[in-house]
Amino acid sequence: MGALLEVTNLTTHFTTRDGVVRAVDGVSFSLDKGQTLAIVGESGSGKSVTALSLMRLIPEPPGKIAAGEVLLNGDSVLAMNEEQVRSLRGDRIAMIFQDPMTSLNPVFRVGHQIAEALRLHKKMTRREAEARAVDMLELVGIPNAPHRARDYPHQFSGGMRQRAMIAMALACDPDILIADEPTTALDVTIQAQILELMIEMQQRTGAAIIMITHDLGVVADMANDVMVMYAGKQVEYGSAHEVFYKPLHPYTWGLLDSLPRHDIDEKGTLLPIEGQPPSLIDVPPGCAFHPRCPYARSVCRTKVPELRDVENGHLAACHFAGEPGFVRGAATPDREAVTA
Repeated sequence: MGALLEVTNLTTHFTTRDGVVRAVDGVSFSLDKGQTLAIVGESGSGKSVTALSLMRLIPEPPGKIAAGEVLLNGDSVLAMNEEQVRSLRGDRIAMIFQDPMTSLNPVFRVGHQIAEALRLHKKMTRREAEARAVDMLELVGIPNAPHRARDYPHQFSGGMRQRAMIAMALACDPDILIADEPTTALDVTIQAQILELMIEMQQRTGAAIIMITHDLGVVADMANDVMVMYAGKQVEYGSAHEVFYKPLHPYTWGLLDSLPRHDIDEKGTLLPIEGQPPSLIDVPPGCAFHPRCPYARSVCRTKVPELRDVENGHLAACHFAGEPGFVRGAATPDREAVTA
């Protein structure tokens, strides 16, 4: 039996006046039922565009899914017509967007917006859908749900709007839940509650989760696998344990070094990754990360590294990953030759 979701060589471009933005460039992964995949990286690395591509939400033009294959239970999502894709969204694949205030319609009551998806996908009557919407709001911890279901989005706090978005996403019991920065701009208490809610939902329904974030700490205890993206490409892929405790790519090392640690006693200095992510219109030759990489060597400037299996399914796109002596914190003798 195949994976629930299989993505192969997904490539998404945007045509602009300045050139072609290669937002997602050859991404591949698979996801099984009940598993959680975390996609991490800095802003602009291609995480959200990957998720939007899976749901066929890329605006055309200027965007275009230029290549690749997305199979959901063996069905090709990219080959579906518009009507088939609309029936897919919210039912088999649901998404929690970054900003609930812009994702919820301000002129409709919150309960109505949740009930609308149920009436469309589950063919419920208005009364059945409204009752189910109240149940979902109660499930996500909205107090006095029958009353609050009649409120408008602006009457909810930020945390409550995010919970309402989760209720809407979970209402139809999707096979896959995509959570795009679901805890951004929320305080740490609400963050923990929302992550716990998603885990409870997964245990109850067996859904798969794709968690998109720039914060590795958010998914440390939640993800089965982690995919690290940089400049539209995968640079590392492996189990959460491998990526956190045996990372192979210098970019992943940089992300981890900039993250506060709560599992060790030593107090260390947080080390930021120097520089800025590259323009996706004009990606540097060779390894896209080499201008910022303290471990770069001359070959990194000219040759694009392939994503390869370094150790038992732990993948990395680095010329030197896995080599003896190429370890986190080691000096690079010819770094000056690379930056000159």
